[in-house]
Amino acid sequence: MGTGPRALLAFHGYGQEGHYYDTMARTLQPEYRVYAIDLFFHGQSTLSKADQPLSKKKLQAFIQALLEKEDIGRFSVMAFSMGGKFALTVLEKFHDRMQELYLIAPDGIKTHLLYSLATYPGWMQGLFKRIVLRPTRFFQTLSWLEQKRWVDSGLVKFANWQMDSPQKRLRVYRSWTGFSNLTFDTRKIVRLLNQSNIEVNVFLGKYDQIISQKRLQVFLNALKRHNLVVLQTGHTNLLYTVATWLRNHRSKTAN
Repeated sequence: MGTGPRALLAFHGYGQEGHYYDTMARTLQPEYRVYAIDLFFHGQSTLSKADQPLSKKKLQAFIQALLEKEDIGRFSVMAFSMGGKFALTVLEKFHDRMQELYLIAPDGIKTHLLYSLATYPGWMQGLFKRIVLRPTRFFQTLSWLEQKRWVDSGLVKFANWQMDSPQKRLRVYRSWTGFSNLTFDTRKIVRLLNQSNIEVNVFLGKYDQIISQKRLQVFLNALKRHNLVVLQTGHTNLLYTVATWLRNHRSKTAN
């Protein structure tokens, strides 16, 4: 989207598709051309069983092919939520070609315990698959935990929304297990960023219970330089809210 001189690879969040960046792409005109990519198991992107779980090396090959096809030299990266795992992989493999990194409530820096249990080889993965296929007891347990105020109501609402149909639950399972190898050493990520000239912009939601500022604070403190913006919103609407913020503050984040 767009025909600007600066290329930006954009990775969406769980349950979304590349077109979720339409508003963002309009905001970034005329400076950028945005390559909004459907993540695997979302939109028009598929991943063969032979390529599962997705390896960083395979993802690197996909990105390299895209860069060559579109004749992209230097570029920037933007990622929301689950897309953070893809952005961090690109950072590891192509950091010498990156200009800017926009992290919007990114996953991959500090992983949720539930995700680790669900993707860990062995009986826990099988248990998670049964939860996905037969979720009644899972939702009953979530409701009970919410009543006891042991789990935030926002997390329960998010889980219900993302798993309210067999198709959605299957996508949860495929995504969580299919991307289980996209894990990162936070110290290495910090070192790469601190040794580079990449401009780092981090956007978080004040009311986000999925990827909160508290979860990322150690990472942020370790960075020598970054721009942090905390917006008055939760997780679901954050991408759109960031586009609105950038429309009003672009001069402050542009090189």
